[in-house]
Amino acid sequence: MNDSLSPLEIARAMVDLGAAKAAHSIPDLLIRGMLSGALLAFATCLALEGALQTNVGLVGALIFPVGFAIIVILGLELLTGNFGLVPLAVLAHRTTVGRMLANWFWVFVGNMLGSLAFAGLFYVVLTDVGNVGAGALGDHLRALAEAKTIAYEPYGYDGLVTGFVKAMLCNWMVCLGVVMGASSKSVVGRIVGCWLPIFAFFALGFEHCVVNMFVIPMGMMLGAKISFADWWYWNQIPVTLGNIAGGFLFTGLPLYWTYVRGGAEGMPAPAARMSFGPAE
Repeated sequence: MNDSLSPLEIARAMVDLGAAKAAHSIPDLLIRGMLSGALLAFATCLALEGALQTNVGLVGALIFPVGFAIIVILGLELLTGNFGLVPLAVLAHRTTVGRMLANWFWVFVGNMLGSLAFAGLFYVVLTDVGNVGAGALGDHLRALAEAKTIAYEPYGYDGLVTGFVKAMLCNWMVCLGVVMGASSKSVVGRIVGCWLPIFAFFALGFEHCVVNMFVIPMGMMLGAKISFADWWYWNQIPVTLGNIAGGFLFTGLPLYWTYVRGGAEGMPAPAARMSFGPAE
């Protein structure tokens, strides 16, 4: 039995999902956002540990999507995915710009709280409450945090542009992960679908604002030479803006324009029945 959805069905589901997310209450956005932030932090640590143990970066990239897959299956709130989904509900007149911005704000807060909470707990585990060194994983987290912030500083404006573009490319893949996670009716199909683009973004070292909500503060806890201003100016602000642009312009808008808007104007039935999978 074929459990895959057509591209038109997927695109319409993206609009429905964006509208549903915009309608969630603030407590739900915070709870689901906190869980997403913590789960991505879990996955990041697991991926970095896998890469360190094998000395193969691609191993970490293969592992990391486990966190994203859980988020997709449980229907939690991840800011980067919402950058691609919720604007589609605005375009379809299913919600308002105000509700979209409120969704982004509260999910941002929830993702941040979940990421910071996990960072604090992981610091306790990694250092025995500050009594021992953090080992190879701690060294790697510290170096990674500096690479994501003060490493851009010598290039000035060009450093900010680099971070912004890396964030655009990241969320192109992350939002495709959301799309592919909606391409199947089965749990296995959804997991496999979302795994592919997420593997690509992590393997290429692009910038994800929610992952960075964990990595950079964690590095700071472990002694990275990063100030609060360094964190926000060189990474969190440009990366969040880049994630917005990439998720909407490269994934959400093109799929909405060619399938939902096109379908509304009388898209031919055979094209609407096309599948992402093998020909039937």
